[in-house]
Amino acid sequence: MVRFFDIFFVLLSFVVVIPVGIIILIIGFFDSGSPLFIQERMGKNKKMFKLVKFRTMKRGTASVSTHLANANAITRWGSFLRRSKLDELPQLWNVLIGQMSIVGPRPNLANQKELIIERESRGVYRVRPGITGLSQTLKIDMSTPELLAITDAKMIENESLYYYFKYIFLTIIGKGGGDRIVK
Repeated sequence: MVRFFDIFFVLLSFVVVIPVGIIILIIGFFDSGSPLFIQERMGKNKKMFKLVKFRTMKRGTASVSTHLANANAITRWGSFLRRSKLDELPQLWNVLIGQMSIVGPRPNLANQKELIIERESRGVYRVRPGITGLSQTLKIDMSTPELLAITDAKMIENESLYYYFKYIFLTIIGKGGGDRIVK
């Protein structure tokens, strides 16, 4: 049932997302010269996939968890994209092709060993990763691997259409939080 809503919302959102995405791509080209950011992330059953986002950091920035990244690497345009969550829009493609869900645990990098161990022990990899979820609405990020894995497991255990819509709604109204950048 969740997959049905994922596809329905993605297709419905394309009416708005495509024109907005084109504008973001153009501005991003002038901001960084490369408006899209593609990164290998770990998905369902620990299968790697290419996550697509709008670039928010300078090209050449090390591929590390956001909380380990240098705050000076974020461009001014990228800062706006992060605050508005618009940098996440290209992930709707990942949702459409079945690599992600709108709601689920955020996909991690393969080098986040502590988080991988915590998530694996709690069965988090048995579901598709998501754009938003319980951890994001509580502003829990990848800098606290154990707490993140516990919260992700709790979300999976209590999965329902009610929570699916609740996490989307909370994210839209600004309750969602991305990984923090240490200033």
